[in-house]
Amino acid sequence: MVKIGIIGGSGLDDPKLLENYECIDIITPYGHPSSSITQGKLNSVDVAILARHGKKHQIMPSNINYRANIWALKELGCTHIIATTAVGSLQEDIAPGHLVFPDQFIDRTTKRAQSFYDTNKVCHIPMAEPFCAKLRVNIIEGAEQQKLTHHKKGTVLTIEGPRFSTKAESHMFRSWNAHIINMSTVPEVVLAREAGLCYASIAMSTDYDCFMETREPVTLEEVLRVMHENAEKVKSLLKEIIPKIHHTECSCKEMIKASVIG
Repeated sequence: MVKIGIIGGSGLDDPKLLENYECIDIITPYGHPSSSITQGKLNSVDVAILARHGKKHQIMPSNINYRANIWALKELGCTHIIATTAVGSLQEDIAPGHLVFPDQFIDRTTKRAQSFYDTNKVCHIPMAEPFCAKLRVNIIEGAEQQKLTHHKKGTVLTIEGPRFSTKAESHMFRSWNAHIINMSTVPEVVLAREAGLCYASIAMSTDYDCFMETREPVTLEEVLRVMHENAEKVKSLLKEIIPKIHHTECSCKEMIKASVIG
């Protein structure tokens, strides 16, 4: 049976997305997740929603308990995770309001636990293709059906934060062919792979990163406006795609079997 975990925030942890919902507090071997988890139905599909930064958006990216978040969704029976994330654009053609469905990442984090296997065993999980290809197809087809402006693939660069990039860093990231930048995809995507879950991301461009010399500085009001518009688009997209997600043959749940030593 398919059960979808949604990791979201900024309007995308709204329990009203679900029918007959209930909130569940759960504790994991890694402590408490970022928030209670809202469970219910979306178009007859079991769905669990977790607020990555907490219900009041009070947890900084570096302080998120990523292991507890993924463990909790796995323990509740989730088979797939759709993670929403606000991003800055590193490319001119990815304008504010566009959606991006990344297929690769670059990790620039420094402080985060990246594995469940840090005591008695060693895990070398393959990450050549870090996002579930089958789940990405579901999302892309849904965006096309909804006629949403989107980019079918891209490289997301995750920085430690909480500060934003310098101009020198932004230009360096562009030279690495990164397309978008955020503070949350890593280690979430890695831990999902270790947990045997299909994971894909819906990245919502809110503004351009600071590489653009000619643009006026973006205002908080403008960013919040775009974030609200993006959230409404993604809610519509989730309603479109979730009923169409089925168990399909992919390698996500199998990779861990040959990756653990000890």
